Amino acid sequence: MPGMPGDRLELIDIVSTYNEGGRRLKALDGVTLRVGAGEFVALVGPSGSGKSTLLDIIAGLLSPDSGAVLLDGAQTTAGQRLGRSAYMQQRDLLLPWRTTIGNAALGLEASGVARATAERRAGAQLERFGLGGFGAAYPAQLSGGMRQRTAFLRTMLPEKSLLLLDEPFGALDALTRADLQAWLALLWEQERPSVILVTHDVEEAIFLADRVLVLTARPGRIALELPVDLPRPRTRELLASPEFLSERTTLLNALGILHGQRT
Repeated sequence: MPGMPGDRLELIDIVSTYNEGGRRLKALDGVTLRVGAGEFVALVGPSGSGKSTLLDIIAGLLSPDSGAVLLDGAQTTAGQRLGRSAYMQQRDLLLPWRTTIGNAALGLEASGVARATAERRAGAQLERFGLGGFGAAYPAQLSGGMRQRTAFLRTMLPEKSLLLLDEPFGALDALTRADLQAWLALLWEQERPSVILVTHDVEEAIFLADRVLVLTARPGRIALELPVDLPRPRTRELLASPEFLSERTTLLNALGILHGQRT
């Protein structure tokens, strides 16, 4: 089935397996989804449901056992997908011997930009990313929130049209996480890349996304697709609205049913 006009990403019937104790087990089983240009999609599901595996496949770090991955309407191999998206994994992965500017420049350097040019471009974005005055600081001197902002700057600078975010706020305290969720929502409004966010936080998924997909326990299958019909730009006050609470209940019920099936 061909992709729809404007699709940035399409996955068709993705199956992925792995070895465990001499057995071949399925991580993903028949996952099909689309992400449109400028669309923000969140994935939620139980631990071990294959969410991170799915991001690794999209990024080109893994090949599925079967199925197809299309980028901008063209079918791709894993090698062809390498470097086509920007991938921010769970840990910030900052290099301790590099400053904020030096760490932020790494994505551009990996794309072939000279270090001096990359650092100049990173430095020009510090204020926008809430890092003004901390360009010369090392990771050990930064708060958790600032480290994540640095990682986001590193991810955004190469200006990829597809962002893969694997629980970027999972290790932060609740207040810092809420602050960065609001900041990311505003940043996305300004840039409008296509985004796939993996998260265990149902409220985070609803607050940020245009659609939320619920994956089953292993092997991961899409059990529910929930369009998020909430106005943008989104603010924290939205979390108390009846519409937000209704969608939160829908997702929690779906996850509760899945958990019950698993146990």
